[in-house]
Order: sequence, then C-alpha cells, then structure tokens
Amino acid sequence: MKHKIPAAVILLFPPALLLFLLWKPDAVKTSAAAPGQRAQDAAVARALATNNAQATAMILASFNAVRPLQNEALTTPTRNLAPAGRPTPLEFTNFSASIVLENMRHTIRNYGSRFGSNPTGTNPEITRALTGDNPQQVNFLNAENGLRVNAQGELVDPWGTPFFFHQLSGSEMEIHSAGPDRNLWTADDLVVK
Repeated sequence: MKHKIPAAVILLFPPALLLFLLWKPDAVKTSAAAPGQRAQDAAVARALATNNAQATAMILASFNAVRPLQNEALTTPTRNLAPAGRPTPLEFTNFSASIVLENMRHTIRNYGSRFGSNPTGTNPEITRALTGDNPQQVNFLNAENGLRVNAQGELVDPWGTPFFFHQLSGSEMEIHSAGPDRNLWTADDLVVK
C-alpha cells in the first residue's frame, strides 16, 4: 500500500498542477466563453495525464506560442464594453475563418440593433463606427471574438486582408473575406449576410 501512494501522486500531480495554472477564477466569472474554456482545459489535462512526452511537449509548445494581449482596453469582457477610441492593431487570432466571419456578422447586427441601422461607409469608416465613433460612443469590437484591426484602422480577416462590406439595405450587409489567396472575388472567398 505504501508504494501505491507515491505512484498516484506522481500520476495525478501534473494534471492537477496544469489545471491550477490554467484556471483563473476571475476570468471564469466574467467571461461568456467560460464553459467552453473549462471544457478545453479539462481536455488538455486529460491529454497531459496520459504521460505521453511527445503530446505533452506539443501541448505546452502551443500554449507558449500564444501570448495574451497586453492592451487592457481590448481584453475587457463583452458585458463591460471597452472605451471608445482608435483600436490598437491586433496581431493574431486563434479562431477559424468561419468563426471570425460569423463574429463579424454578430458585431454588425449588434450595432444595427442598438442604432436601428448598420454602420455605413468604407472599411475604416465602419471600423471607426464599431470602435466608438457612434452616437453613444460604444465599442462593439472585442479581441476575444477574434476580430482584428490592422495598422490602417481596417477590420481584417484571419489572413490579414481587409474585409469588404457591401451594404444591401439599412439593415442587411454582406461581409466578404478574400480567403486564403488574399484576393477578393475568387473561388475561395467567404461571404456572410
């Protein structure tokens, strides 16, 4: 019996330590994505519990590659909207292109619900409207949604190409992503309304 206790401690310590390091009570209480994050953390802990050195190294390398944003205004939870102002360029997203495009659609719809019509104009003008250049100075963009703004103040897709916004009516808009080839109007373009 004495020999089974140290083995149990050795097997359970790495996953318990990982869960302790990854779990952040304040983030869990304020984040809308907390249930998904907990499930992801549990999956990582299960993978680390297998004691497969190659899998463990790959998981840890993935966590080291992604650094959280240091700009507090961009990491504010969605329920507490960030202050208005010129957005800071975001450098990465971990979301798939379809998720980013869907999040962009939701952002436009949230703006339309609040103000009765969609933002209009060029990409930089729409970006300014979504980041606080609107009647109530509300910032609708949130880095947690994978929405990125380049140095020219344009909303960009996961490949860094500015979105093309096509206003169909006051309440309907097509959002075009150039896709992986970074050229609009080709077969790999992604479009949502």
